[in-house]
Amino acid sequence: MKDRSELRYHYRFLCAVILVLIATGMFYYVWIRFVTVNNMTKRLTGYGNQGMAILIYMSLYSLTAFFLRGFKIGVERTANVIASQILALLFTDAVEVLISMAITGQFRFFGAFAGRYLVLFVFQSAVIGLAMIPLINFYRKFFPPWKVVEIYGDHRNNLFRKVNSLKYKYQIQKQVYYKDANIRRLITQYDAILINDVPAHPRNYILKVCFERNKRVYFVPKISDILVKQSDELNLFDTPLFLNRNRGMSAPEEAVKRGVDIFLSVFALILFSPIFLITSLAIRLEDGGPVFFRQERCTVGGRKFMILKFRSMVVDAEKDGRSHPAGEQDDRITRVGRIIRAYRIDELPQLINILKGEMSIVGPRPERVEHMEYYKHLIPEFSLRNKVKGGLTGYAQVYGKYNTSALDKLKLDLVYITNYSLLLDLSIIIETIKILFQKESTEGFSEESAAEIHDYRAEENDTRENDTREDDTREDDTRENDTRARGNREEPTHRETGNDR
Repeated sequence: MKDRSELRYHYRFLCAVILVLIATGMFYYVWIRFVTVNNMTKRLTGYGNQGMAILIYMSLYSLTAFFLRGFKIGVERTANVIASQILALLFTDAVEVLISMAITGQFRFFGAFAGRYLVLFVFQSAVIGLAMIPLINFYRKFFPPWKVVEIYGDHRNNLFRKVNSLKYKYQIQKQVYYKDANIRRLITQYDAILINDVPAHPRNYILKVCFERNKRVYFVPKISDILVKQSDELNLFDTPLFLNRNRGMSAPEEAVKRGVDIFLSVFALILFSPIFLITSLAIRLEDGGPVFFRQERCTVGGRKFMILKFRSMVVDAEKDGRSHPAGEQDDRITRVGRIIRAYRIDELPQLINILKGEMSIVGPRPERVEHMEYYKHLIPEFSLRNKVKGGLTGYAQVYGKYNTSALDKLKLDLVYITNYSLLLDLSIIIETIKILFQKESTEGFSEESAAEIHDYRAEENDTRENDTREDDTREDDTRENDTRARGNREEPTHRETGNDR
């Protein structure tokens, strides 16, 4: 299996080389023809300068595609890998316009450079996209999916269905309970082991066995695993010691993040101002109702604020006081609402929340107050998501779905909180662009989940009301007892006063 794994890496590297050569070759053809035809300077046609131009483009494209996971053939879904390649080409060609003008000193040719590179980008995207398909198909044919055994715990979930949905990558051939006596023997019979929500002690034992047998292991992390993942190693003693600072973002990091939020929100508000105007007019003209929809959400420290959205439903869509998930054919959604929801335009007013400091560009998605209370009832650690400011997009939004379970959403957001960096924010923003039009990312929570939250709130309200009544009764009893006590104390006092007189 070790040789097989290494072959996978070698093949991915070979594919990366092929893609880099294709993109760079197309760039060189356009670049050399443009420089030669316009006779900008003879120095640029020398072999040294040509080599430098090729090296710059090759390096920039390779680093960008690597950062965007554009070379993860066989790992990422086909659509994601192609989208990453297109974004890498767009960024590289855009930067190359500036580099070319700087090298030639011919800034008057900006329009010509931009036009040539735009055409180049279109052809590169088409060629690279078409080249990716046979490369990926060959990978899937030559490297069959990993044969996996799932070792599960007491709490069953839908991880089996999720993993098996990637048929080209994984194939769970057997499921076994973690207390099965044949686990050691089973581990040797499969390519990889999936440890699914197994208690800590037996999980650690299985991990050690897999390490001993050189077996690939996938396991569902517990909350504590995520919290200690970024610990620092201290070599002060002859005993291994890990340091987990748990300090959150430093003051300089918070200041830089806030500055980036202000810059990006102002830039986006200016850029999308025509969309704001058109959408506002369309909503107003359709039914005469308010343009914005306001809803109370929770952010850092559990503070509450009113999140802004373009109204996509009829007025009083939740007049019964409970949330209802909106399906595709929901008659509460207006005609304008169907359009703005499909392209996430309804979320744009949250740029105002960001500018006001109530939200950030990137962070855990702010939850509705009633949802937050319900999830904290189920998972007390859910409040850990509020260690940072809520965001317009976030780790759980790009790597999960709207209907991702509360526990998985918490784990995903904790990965972001414990690994925060501006580079991670940039990565999440880019991933958001990639998944913007993926249908599955817009799936909402179910009516059953909404009903559970509503029932929990009703039960909590009843409990509070009963507690209030009991408190009122106790206060009335206390007042009555105090009055009687005072009366008993006052009677002899009056008699004594009368005798004195």
